[in-house]
Amino acid sequence: MMETTTYQRRRGEIETYFDRTAAQAWARLTSTAPVGRVRATVRAGRDRMRATLLGWLPQDLRGRRILDAGCGTGALAVEAARRGAEVVAIDLSPTLVALARERLPEALGGGSIDFRSGDMLDPMLGQFDHVVAMDSLIHYRADDVVAALSKLAARTATSILFTAAPRTPATLAMLYAGRLFPRGNRSPAIEPVSPAELQRLMALDPTLAHWQHGRFDTVTGGFYKSQAMEWKRL
Repeated sequence: MMETTTYQRRRGEIETYFDRTAAQAWARLTSTAPVGRVRATVRAGRDRMRATLLGWLPQDLRGRRILDAGCGTGALAVEAARRGAEVVAIDLSPTLVALARERLPEALGGGSIDFRSGDMLDPMLGQFDHVVAMDSLIHYRADDVVAALSKLAARTATSILFTAAPRTPATLAMLYAGRLFPRGNRSPAIEPVSPAELQRLMALDPTLAHWQHGRFDTVTGGFYKSQAMEWKRL
């Protein structure tokens, strides 16, 4: 399945935002430096979401190959490596990947991390036991999300953990306000989707015929609202 024009356009917008427009802001957000009230709620929400997704992975990841799809500054990759995983951590932003390398602890236990900048859908990344895509698909339409997950599923043996923006009155109101009052340092608009819509599209994709929905959770706090989903190979 070829990447759609909307996916390609969105990917370019996201790369520009994280690599140029807001790289410094995200570097601060993902550190322990003080931030404002709004960003503090985003930081706390991301911490909770990361813990949720890591909790859905086996505690012992020795011998497992993990793709951290949209790794940012590498916090999730580090925790997976500490459990023994061989992690490929990739992000569209070379700036954030460089920062992830700078922050890499000297000791990772028995695991390893291969940081790369590029497209998480690149087939040259190889095969994986698990894929984690935390907040890296929230800017795409539902059909593009499922198409991306289909490509990842073709190279994944066990599970895909990902997040999507919930389609609720609150998130739609926040999205509408953001479009009314755009600011240059804001990220590309999120695309709220419903689990039912993803499931409907999933049923139409032949690559996903041997996959099923698993766990589901929602993390909400202040300006962070995201839903975690697990898809498992049958």
